Amino acid sequence: MTWFSQKGFEVRLEWGLPAVEFLAGEADCAVVVDVMSFSTCVSLAVDNGARIYPYPWKDASAQAYGLKIGVNTASVDRRFSGEGYSLSPASIRAIRAGESLILPSPNGSAISFRARDKGIAVFSGCFRNLSATAEACGNYQRILLIPCGERWPDGSLRPSVEDYVAAGGIITALGRENTSPEAQAAAAAYQHYRKQGLALLQECASAVELRQRGFAADVALCLEENAGVHACRLHGDVYTAG
Repeated sequence: MTWFSQKGFEVRLEWGLPAVEFLAGEADCAVVVDVMSFSTCVSLAVDNGARIYPYPWKDASAQAYGLKIGVNTASVDRRFSGEGYSLSPASIRAIRAGESLILPSPNGSAISFRARDKGIAVFSGCFRNLSATAEACGNYQRILLIPCGERWPDGSLRPSVEDYVAAGGIITALGRENTSPEAQAAAAAYQHYRKQGLALLQECASAVELRQRGFAADVALCLEENAGVHACRLHGDVYTAG
């Protein structure tokens, strides 16, 4: 047992890609939480009956991958309007049942695939599918919550409160008593924000960034609690209803 493993607790929490590298080997399932906006996009698409192929690079290789497997690729840039899809949740709302879409997202996608490669069940969680995700994870003994966070301009991890609070919401919905101190702290943060209807999160750094870029509608979608009905599970290379 290593000092950081949170071994002995059924529900655990740690940040970003290092959580996969150092903790996922001792978990039965992982929940990747990237609220603004990967996990919200996945939830919206899966609720509409679509399939999401995560892709870990936002460059020309995403389009090449789509051509190779015969699947449309979302724009690597968030867009205000126009046809097609992007990492903007508002653009995903109109996706149709049966559609498949490659969604380039260096953060959520990379963490999803790394966790999958550890041989464990992988889910994408957010505020929209908070309860559904907890229900889907209920049969697993050792559950690892992974708030993804964002990136500073130098590439280092910027812990993001929206991911932390959403992870805490899933932990609360799980209702387990044997949770690590890290997981308990996130659950306490969720209880604090929930009392105010998540309204305070509209002023978190990630939400302010999106609004300044013109994506206020995305912020609203990302903060909808339990508006979705499906858990989202990674099966091979694709997220579908869990």
